[in-house]
Amino acid sequence: ATAKDSQLSVTQYDNSVVESAGLLKMDFLGLKTLSLIKDTIKLVKYIHNKDIDIDSIPLDDNKTYELFQRGDTVGIFQYESSGMQKYLRDLKPTVFEDLIAMNALYRPGPLEYIPSFVRRKNGLEKITYDIPQMEEYLKETYGITVYQEQVMQLSQKLADFSKGDADLLRKGMGKKIKAVIDKLRPKFFDGCAANGFDVSVVEKIWTDWEAFASYAFNKSHSTCYAMIAYQTAFLKAHYPSELMASLLTNHMNDIKDITYYMEESKRMGVVVLGPDINESFYKFSVNNNGEIRFGLGAVKGVGEGAVEAIVNERKENGNYKSFVDFIQRVDLRSANKRTLESIASAGGFDSFEFKRYEYFSKEDNAPSFLEKMIKFGNKIKDNMNSNQVDIFGDSSEN
Repeated sequence: ATAKDSQLSVTQYDNSVVESAGLLKMDFLGLKTLSLIKDTIKLVKYIHNKDIDIDSIPLDDNKTYELFQRGDTVGIFQYESSGMQKYLRDLKPTVFEDLIAMNALYRPGPLEYIPSFVRRKNGLEKITYDIPQMEEYLKETYGITVYQEQVMQLSQKLADFSKGDADLLRKGMGKKIKAVIDKLRPKFFDGCAANGFDVSVVEKIWTDWEAFASYAFNKSHSTCYAMIAYQTAFLKAHYPSELMASLLTNHMNDIKDITYYMEESKRMGVVVLGPDINESFYKFSVNNNGEIRFGLGAVKGVGEGAVEAIVNERKENGNYKSFVDFIQRVDLRSANKRTLESIASAGGFDSFEFKRYEYFSKEDNAPSFLEKMIKFGNKIKDNMNSNQVDIFGDSSEN
């Protein structure tokens, strides 16, 4: 077939068919959280002139674990639901492995194991192993099988499975392929018997695996997610204003999300200031006092081109001293009437001499003050461009 929106020829097969033919199936995921981390690091560099190598941060940072222990995980990828927050407060994670396990357990099925996992972690329930040799691979999850990799490792250790057979077992159990499970069962029992393990205990292990492996999670997958979450939490613990500003930027097209994260900022004690023509950028930013400044791009009716014109002029020639100064300097083709009305309504000009309503005030059918000022600004620019001035050396219109 021809691919959508292109002339590229494509074909399609069921994944099990191509895998049996020796081809590799790969899934690629795009995560907004990576942009969130990148934006936060840029803000930290801009404000504190500090470079953060996010891949080299310590995995034993106390402030980060304290954040998880409080369940203070709004904005933290995979860990921000109210249910997850409750279990984090119960668990009180102290090591990175705890975060990996919670990410794997907090899903339909294994969710029922979380209370036991929490009790074992906190010494309220005895950690037991069906066979002592299982401790090597189950110690980090307090005796509870959590990952597909643990099933693979234990089948190799207990029954001398090859790596290939161990992977077949994982796939057969995970996808409930009866033919594969039936084929490997006698092999597992024979291998365990050869190593001297009690058949009744082996029967229990196999039954537990059959029940659990259908929803056991892939540890490498869970580790990647936990790492991204930890990096986000590290930034939230050490640079709360910068992280929240980046969160607001990454959700600035949704007013519900903006409200949600503004509420979280308030709860954290981080002040969110309204838009300001002399301090705002397109994205949400942080000022020298650690306060978040509303991004002009989040104001309805304000486009990126208009903000770029406003910010570039400000960078080049300094802050705008008054509304008249602003009108004379900014490119009014980019920052048009609709843009200026939106900024005025949102309070972007509040630092100037006029009240918000004054920009829209008018008599009868006459133009509003804002419309008059735009006309004035355009006249100034026309005169500057043509180098034609009247006898008084100024615009002929007031």
